[in-house]
Amino acid sequence: MSEVQEAAADSARSAVVIGGGLAGITAALALADAGVRVTLLEGRPRLGGLAFSFRRGDLTVDNGQHVYLRCCTAYRWFLDRIDAAALAPLQDRLDVPVLDARAPVGRRLGRIGRGPLPVPLHLARSLATYPHLSLAERARVGRAALALKGLDPADPALDDRSFGDWLAAHGQSRRAVEALWDLVGVATLNAVAGDCSLALAAMVFRTGLLSDPGAADIGWARVPLGDLHDTLARKALDSAGVRTETRTRVTSVSPHENGRWSVRVPGERIEADAVVLAVPQREAHDLLPEGALDAPERLLEIGTAPILNVHVVYDRTVLTASFFAALGSPVQWVFDRTAASGLRAGQYLALSQSAAADEIDEPVSALRERYLPELERLLPGTRGATVTDFFVTRERTATFAPAPGVGRLRPGARTKAPGLYLAGAWTATGWPATMESAVRSGVGAADAALGALGRSRDHLPGVFEEAA
Repeated sequence: MSEVQEAAADSARSAVVIGGGLAGITAALALADAGVRVTLLEGRPRLGGLAFSFRRGDLTVDNGQHVYLRCCTAYRWFLDRIDAAALAPLQDRLDVPVLDARAPVGRRLGRIGRGPLPVPLHLARSLATYPHLSLAERARVGRAALALKGLDPADPALDDRSFGDWLAAHGQSRRAVEALWDLVGVATLNAVAGDCSLALAAMVFRTGLLSDPGAADIGWARVPLGDLHDTLARKALDSAGVRTETRTRVTSVSPHENGRWSVRVPGERIEADAVVLAVPQREAHDLLPEGALDAPERLLEIGTAPILNVHVVYDRTVLTASFFAALGSPVQWVFDRTAASGLRAGQYLALSQSAAADEIDEPVSALRERYLPELERLLPGTRGATVTDFFVTRERTATFAPAPGVGRLRPGARTKAPGLYLAGAWTATGWPATMESAVRSGVGAADAALGALGRSRDHLPGVFEEAA
């Protein structure tokens, strides 16, 4: 083969990415930016995976409230890559209002925030004045935080241990677990401390609260998620030359003897040099060719955890803050989604309820009877306000379950089949099932694929540690 022919063959390198969630979009963009011809296949009619929007009358509704932190460097890179960073800004400084429904009205509000001092002193003032814990509990929380900072999340022994057991061994009361550790952990891990791997919990708290003073500053989309993860992501994919096909279900993935791959969809067979499976673990298991993983059944052992979202529209403004967290109530986190939804009169609140296995299948009527009185307890402004709409969205398999032992079940980006790679928040990113983990997995899969294809990886963000 002549040098010209070799160059032409190299320039024709191609890849198929299966799955149009954040992991798949990221992998497709990273591959295309290196000059690979990419086809992205998604079974749904839209991109964005489980972070999407839909229309309900005049409202544009996110299926669930999604936030990220300043330490989520991969997701921040993703927002920049699709030209969306300005639409999902970060707080200038961490500030979380926390309402305790059981406290007297004048003492219900506490705040978790940071000051200008270095780690760990940046949280000292907030902890010292946090009214939802006693002085002794605050002191024990401080000691536990320092002990947590000394843990190595990569230690396999931590993966087998429960975070709840570790907290109990470090003197944390039930009240401290509820008012601080689970307040943060349930929202980020989608599990209470007793059901969570110590390795994942250590990673979350070390990175978010104990790595950099600004690491836990919160960001969220001020527009519908679909504007970011579908509209702007599709525009970026189009500009990168990616062929994007929605409503396209992959039926099989198979290798050729010449090292290339064949991906079948109804009415078409697509040939490629590399394939990235960026779909949920059970779907990946069904598509994996024989021998691609040593123990593919482990994918089916990765449990799932649900998230319930309760949506309430009032005829007037009942909340002046952008969001708050709650204690002493079934309510967990409440966000004002009025502006993002396009609501012209009144106020639209979204309640994000993680670790919701006990409620995920309850009828809307029962949830209405439970949550409207709770909002009245927390927000005096709701008393006398009229509820003009109440509905629920349910993600029964919103995340993988971060149970002890899950770390050894999560595969890395590479498989044993050359040219086949895995991506998804459930893969071995070291992070729990977040938008950050999804993007990191897409970067990791693209990095592995580009290395095998002999393409430059200099454009990739240095935000991940690949687990081979």
